[in-house]
Amino acid sequence: MSNGNTWSKKRILTVTLVATAIATAGVLLVAPGGSAEARHASAYRKRVRPHFDHAPVIPSKLETPQAVTRTCLGCHPDAAEVTKTAHFTWLGDEVKISGRAGSSGPARVGKRNLLNNFCIATTGNEKACTKCHAGYGWSDATYDFSNVENVDCLVCHEHDGGYVKGVAGMPAKGVDLAAAARSVGTPGRENCLTCHAYGGGGQAVKHGDIDSSLVHPPADEDVHMGRHGFLCVDCHGAPHHQIRGRAFSVSVEGSHGVACADCHDRPEHRDARIEAHVKSVACQTCHIPTFARKIPTKAFWDWSKAGDPKREEDPHHYLKIKGEFTYEQDVVPQYRWFDRRVSRYLLGDRIDPEQVTPINLPLGGIGEKDARIWPFKVHLAVQPYDTVNRWLLAPVTGGANGYWTNFDWDNAFRLGAKANGLAYSGKYGFARTEMYWPLTHMVAPREKALGCADCHGDRSRLDWRALGYAADPMRTGGRP
Repeated sequence: MSNGNTWSKKRILTVTLVATAIATAGVLLVAPGGSAEARHASAYRKRVRPHFDHAPVIPSKLETPQAVTRTCLGCHPDAAEVTKTAHFTWLGDEVKISGRAGSSGPARVGKRNLLNNFCIATTGNEKACTKCHAGYGWSDATYDFSNVENVDCLVCHEHDGGYVKGVAGMPAKGVDLAAAARSVGTPGRENCLTCHAYGGGGQAVKHGDIDSSLVHPPADEDVHMGRHGFLCVDCHGAPHHQIRGRAFSVSVEGSHGVACADCHDRPEHRDARIEAHVKSVACQTCHIPTFARKIPTKAFWDWSKAGDPKREEDPHHYLKIKGEFTYEQDVVPQYRWFDRRVSRYLLGDRIDPEQVTPINLPLGGIGEKDARIWPFKVHLAVQPYDTVNRWLLAPVTGGANGYWTNFDWDNAFRLGAKANGLAYSGKYGFARTEMYWPLTHMVAPREKALGCADCHGDRSRLDWRALGYAADPMRTGGRP
């Protein structure tokens, strides 16, 4: 696998499909004859969502956010089910995590209790992290997840444009709650992107394929949203407020996910040679040729460089509170086999500090029929670990005594140990880690999808040997 720091942009070649025989997906295809007629997204049905003007039924004054929620529940008692969802609990269902040594049993994991290689951990940092929580007042471990009045209806449904969340997920000072409540309707892209485009502490920090350019994207940025006017909820439906979709930064398997084939019934391609690829290649691999096309995304984060008062600050290169960064734009993805499962680093797992520790390693291989070649953003980091216990550390960064206030790593780790219960030896260093982000947004129009020569031939963007092939499968044949 290539190093994420050496990613380079490659010119996207659009070529006419060759008429010569190519071998791919384990099938030798010699001619396009017999191609079935394409049925583009035949399973998709555009929903007509009538809008109800809530202004006449909302009180003229709402003093607290909980008063807003009580008003909503008066007509929508089913909204109480939000308290059972991952967007509120920040935990998934109990599952067995694949790819882990030993016989560990099922576990509930999510943003609440996992480490990442961005802002590192929620535990101990709730007041800052929960600015993006679909609830009110989550400031520490005593938060009451059963209190339905803590549900924030506005963050997903308001269209006023003036609603902003602050510390512990509470509305920022000066927010007009009544105005926000009177504006509610079907969640728009702006609602979702308020959090998902800015996760990790800034624009396009985490996701390579989700940023604010998707609020009003041109067709060449995302064909579904830009050309066809999709809302996020057109794909990510929410029966019983359980929003469909899987973010593999916190999820470990693909149940309750969203797939292209939910709408795009096969066969989708008029050329049988292309259609044969779907046995081995994810749709996204050809249809997302690059990511972060309009706005740069963070590719590398070095926490060990934080705290230097002499360095000039720049949000795309260095911040004293966070360290050193590298951002990249219009990036060619890295490619791996993926069966929609990941192995997951858990708090207290031991590491080899001489090696790169994968936080969420994609599973699947060339010999597994459910695996496909997927495109990924890979984020590299240098983050703190306990040199005696040899596990990654979760510092407290925010708050009066956190690292961002006093720039004392040792104190930040002691606070973190108290918050998460993981022992800290008093000795620390910094180790290399990596996280994988499967790409699913920023789908290009079909005329800008990859062509044969982008993957096959001397200028291939794929490392076929790293993927388990003897050589380019156009020459040697496909999967066993």
